[in-house]
Amino acid sequence: MDDTAKLFIGGSRKPDDSLNKAEYLELKFGNRHGLVTGATGTGKTVTLQVLAEGFAKAGVPVFAADIKGDLSGIAIKGEAKDFLLKRAEQIGLQDYEFEQFPVIFWDLFGEKGHRVRTTIAEMGPLLLSRLMDASEPQEGVINIAFKIADQAGLPLLDLKDFTALLNYMGENASELSSQFGLISKASVASIQRALLVLEQQGAEHFFGEPALKISDIMRTHPNTGYGQVSVLAADKLMMNPRLYATFLLWLLSELFEELPEVGDPDKPKLVFFFDEAHLLFDDAPKVLIERIEQVVRLIRSKGVGVYFVTQNPLDVPETVLAQLGNRVQHALRAYTPREQKAVKTAADTFRPNPAFDCATAITNLGTGEALVSTLEGKGAPSMVERTLIRPPSGRIGPLNDQERQSVLDKSPVLGVYDEDVDRESAFEMLAARARHAADSAAGKRAQDELQPSPPAGSGETTGWTLPGFGTDDDNDRGRAQPRRSGYQRETIVEAAMKSVTRTVATQLGRALVRGILGSLKR
Repeated sequence: MDDTAKLFIGGSRKPDDSLNKAEYLELKFGNRHGLVTGATGTGKTVTLQVLAEGFAKAGVPVFAADIKGDLSGIAIKGEAKDFLLKRAEQIGLQDYEFEQFPVIFWDLFGEKGHRVRTTIAEMGPLLLSRLMDASEPQEGVINIAFKIADQAGLPLLDLKDFTALLNYMGENASELSSQFGLISKASVASIQRALLVLEQQGAEHFFGEPALKISDIMRTHPNTGYGQVSVLAADKLMMNPRLYATFLLWLLSELFEELPEVGDPDKPKLVFFFDEAHLLFDDAPKVLIERIEQVVRLIRSKGVGVYFVTQNPLDVPETVLAQLGNRVQHALRAYTPREQKAVKTAADTFRPNPAFDCATAITNLGTGEALVSTLEGKGAPSMVERTLIRPPSGRIGPLNDQERQSVLDKSPVLGVYDEDVDRESAFEMLAARARHAADSAAGKRAQDELQPSPPAGSGETTGWTLPGFGTDDDNDRGRAQPRRSGYQRETIVEAAMKSVTRTVATQLGRALVRGILGSLKR
């Protein structure tokens, strides 16, 4: 096989510790997903870096979460240290070179990278409910809120937009309940309290514009052709694990929604590394796990490879585990019954090798050593091999602040995401309509004082589309128009033209842009 069509992982060893053969991951199977597991300190982060470097060198963009900051070293050329050179010699890596890779740093908080944002509308009701740990009645109210926003043409961009809509729903609960189902003021109030908690945890940094464009994490370097490695600073983000997991799940669903079908490409269009993957599945409702399984299964045809990185293979549900064809298993400890079960589970997922007992080997692996099985031939898993993982070409360890800033200053998206954009959205529109409604009511009262009331049975009625959103009488006077009026369409189109993301004007468009996970109910 052509070396450019495969990614070198390391060298496998015979029972006498002599070199057996090189272990590769074929790029054409890179979108068949993968799993990297192992106890703390066994070398998972270095393996992640090796895989990221290999994909990037093959021209495949990479997105990876950096939990401890160690992965940032991929942006700097590695140093020729003795233990690295020794490992290269052990596995027969003749052309081992140190080099740096094109990196874009991202950070939800804008401290260690470019700001990453999405809008409330794109997050969708299901993921927002999960982020807020909402109860079933609360989730019902959240779904109604999105329905009202869709019908009334109210862009939901940030937390204050959603808060303003909830305030409106609470004030008009009786009228809205007759159209959309029961809206409990108690549920609205509890959601508002949950929003305050989210705000205190830093979620307000995540919602707003300019929202992340998927194309900006799928870049290749114009000179080298290497895939850009997008590194998400997640050390602070991990202080709120639910926000971390929800963000990466949203990003996965957006990739699924936006990318076209490509079948089985020669190499992936993007590789996505989900570190601390257990956070995605902890306390997740059954329907969400089913949809994660569906997305993981179907996103392969979009050319996206998803690689879960976690300590224990039991962290990943069996239905998802079955979709992961490329596996790297570092050492596990087996002191407790659960750990012993994890070892057995990991051993049973590999194609056995008669040369050694897989379960025993898992507990005896050294640092930087792993059991490796990848897809080969027509897509069947290779026989598991005990493998020394190759040394990375970039630096092992984190960048300092000055080095990180130097990378940021040369970023291809410098200045694109670093400043907030606060355009007209639900907050401003609801405030303006409230003022207009107050002015209209005052004017009508003054007019009624001067003119007699119409006789009973005259047929004059007031037609409200939604409470506070204009009347038929208002239309005649040239005041606030109904939701489908020309004025409202113009406002939405103008907003969409100004938006730097995919905010759309119609109900169908908004539903699509939320992604496959955004329209589900628990």
